[in-house]
Amino acid sequence: MPGVELEIDGRVVRISNPDRVYFPARGETKLDLAQYYISVGDGIVRALRDRPCMLHRFPTGVTGEKVHQKRLPRGAPDWVQTVRVHFPRWNRTADELCVQHIADVVWAVQMSTVEFHPWNSRRGHVEQPDEWRIDLDPMPGATYDDVRRVAHVVHEVLDELGAVGYPKTSGGKGLHVYVRIEPRWGFKEVRRAAHAFAREVARRCSLVDLTWWRKDRDPASVFVDYNQNARDHTIRSAYSVRGVHEAVVSTPIRWDEIDDAEPADFTIATVPARFAELGDLHAGIDDDIYVLDELLEWADRDARDGTDEPPEPDVQDLD
Repeated sequence: MPGVELEIDGRVVRISNPDRVYFPARGETKLDLAQYYISVGDGIVRALRDRPCMLHRFPTGVTGEKVHQKRLPRGAPDWVQTVRVHFPRWNRTADELCVQHIADVVWAVQMSTVEFHPWNSRRGHVEQPDEWRIDLDPMPGATYDDVRRVAHVVHEVLDELGAVGYPKTSGGKGLHVYVRIEPRWGFKEVRRAAHAFAREVARRCSLVDLTWWRKDRDPASVFVDYNQNARDHTIRSAYSVRGVHEAVVSTPIRWDEIDDAEPADFTIATVPARFAELGDLHAGIDDDIYVLDELLEWADRDARDGTDEPPEPDVQDLD
């Protein structure tokens, strides 16, 4: 099939090789992927807007090579915006995609992007996150029911703090919860607060193991991964597709759906109808701003009690 031109709110994006199969489980194509992102346009743009964004590209579909790309691919239209990020480890910079419009997302799909991995800060304050990320990461022997149980404890602690959490499936076996915060603190402080929160969840739930080295954790436990708040650590955004055969989507859900929602049911074949019915369940996230002061007090308390702060995690290589 020749290339297809998509007109999106006055911008035109040409999709080459539109019939190339990207997801073999049901045969969805590159064009299907572009049309999926258009169908959830408000949601994916809200999740990515103004954030430095790393792209996971699959030039021949998800059965082929995967490319992790920080720098904006060459050939971008003049309306695609970027944000320059400095990487002290290499003393280099990268101009990363900074989504403003659904056409930016579709252009990235044209450049073979399947997954979108934004920072938890925005270009106006790159060094001060405005999003606290709670990542429930099950070890190989843990079940999704275990993740659900930990999620309910997370919800309980958030309620006690007066923080509003916005959950979503991870696109894999885990669950993410996002909390908007004031962009007053650096990455180290946000990670420190996230670690204090994780420790409180661990006190209340025996399923949680916060052991630093993965190999040393209980294989049937769930890790509350506070490291996702470290600088340059990114995870799939809300509405991002995962680069697997089934085209699973990292999908916002309500707290009252956690016990019944099955992550594998959310795909590019099913999420558009859900989005059309429910809209973006994260639409109100920017209205619910949490202040980290109490969590940082917890961190100070734990330090006085002899709790050591873990080392900084490794960062991904700069391509």
